[in-house]
Amino acid sequence: MSEEKSNELSENKLIQERLRKLNELKEAGVNPYPYSFDKTHNAKDTNEKYAGLEKEDKTEDSVKVAGRIMQLRNMGKACFMHIQDESGKIQLYLRKDDLGADTYKLLKKLDIGDIVGCEGKIFKTRMGEVTVYADKFQILCKGIRPLPEKYHGLKDVELRYRQRYLDLIMNQDVKEVFKKRSLMIRYIRDYFHDLDFNEVETPALQIVYGGANARPFETHINAWDMKMFLSISPELYLKRLIVGGFDKVFTICKNFRNEGVDKTHNPEFTMLEFYHSYIDRDRVIEIFEGCVEYVCKKLFGSTKIKRNDIELDFKAPWARLTMVEALKKFADLDVNNMELEQLKELMSQHKIDYDGKLTWGVAVEMLFEELCEDSLVQPTHILDHPRESTPLCKVNRNDDRFVERVESYCLGAELCNGYSELNDPVEQRKLLEAQAEDLRAGADEAHPMDEDFVQAIEYGMPPTGGLGFGVDRMAIMLLGVDTIRDVILFPTMKPVKEEENKDNKDNKE
Repeated sequence: MSEEKSNELSENKLIQERLRKLNELKEAGVNPYPYSFDKTHNAKDTNEKYAGLEKEDKTEDSVKVAGRIMQLRNMGKACFMHIQDESGKIQLYLRKDDLGADTYKLLKKLDIGDIVGCEGKIFKTRMGEVTVYADKFQILCKGIRPLPEKYHGLKDVELRYRQRYLDLIMNQDVKEVFKKRSLMIRYIRDYFHDLDFNEVETPALQIVYGGANARPFETHINAWDMKMFLSISPELYLKRLIVGGFDKVFTICKNFRNEGVDKTHNPEFTMLEFYHSYIDRDRVIEIFEGCVEYVCKKLFGSTKIKRNDIELDFKAPWARLTMVEALKKFADLDVNNMELEQLKELMSQHKIDYDGKLTWGVAVEMLFEELCEDSLVQPTHILDHPRESTPLCKVNRNDDRFVERVESYCLGAELCNGYSELNDPVEQRKLLEAQAEDLRAGADEAHPMDEDFVQAIEYGMPPTGGLGFGVDRMAIMLLGVDTIRDVILFPTMKPVKEEENKDNKDNKE
């Protein structure tokens, strides 16, 4: 018998045992799923408040706590258990003489993972642990499926992501990461609200997608019998709002891009995008790095964060390099003085493949991505991308081979993307028509033509700066995790059966 089959049979036996206890509770007239419990205290605050008690000190302070049983030691006429709530764990002490025989015998029907409530006074044990001395006790939820073994959630990565609820039960550190992520988003909002930005919503379901070079997810609306797309970016809708007279707008939204999954990519992700009329890229940079600095100080009290033995400093202003300067600094390449054929040769040397039409600008960008990105460890702004990199950005005012764009990097990963926004409607129409032609020719990440967007800016859009950044990627950097799946509660995963079929196929091969 395989180990997997043996584990399954063992689990089924445990489930049957728990179901037996559940039925016995019901037969005894106990409701194992009551409607509410008047919880007054959490574990963390209670432990901290009474940490100064001497060993064996007792108080008259009464608390009502509730949580999931994580440890249970029944010693006959007395019982110790640890329960866990959102904030942490606390110990309970229950005695038969205090609770009464009928209530105390219910403890035999309990298992690790059940949820209970307790009312009692605080004392500190001989071992120095803050403990609730139970006067009253209540079963709040009888679980019928056993929790994984201790630390199982740490070792089994697939289980952690597929069954996040188990990961959160078994790993308090994971819960803390997501609580900090929540705080991070709160502070981001505070920062933009303090700058008088208006928070807005843009549609996730769109007739025409745009705003990024990405392959969309397609869907279908039955009412109109037509194809629709999930949003790849809120950009074109936010610019419509600038046309409509809003000076400062931002949104925190979900984007959906039909692309690969790796440490920094998930098909569904959260981003913030903002637009500010009458400013350019350089002011946009200041707003973004100010946001990161503000969030760092609120979360950690400092702009310096240690990640993998590297001390990162997010204090503004960050270093700035043009893409050409980065290639000179990190790859010793003076691409400004190179022709396309020389760049092609360099791409061949570094085994950089490219499908489609290769131009000077595209070659420069691909060489930068291959040879420079990993060297951008400290927060750094990369400026002046080749003109071909985006159809939505103004041409650099000093060199028309480039556009006034910024991408910011840290630990070799891109954090944001911002522009001095193109507001020339004639030029914008030309560029989007060229993109639509590329799309028809098979470039599946090119922009389609959005006629309504072009018409909007034909009414006039003021000079505008805009920038978008991945909230998940910011969380990776600031919270010290290794992959985007560690900051998304429910990351996109293949179905288990599909994974099993793939594994079986790989084993046969």
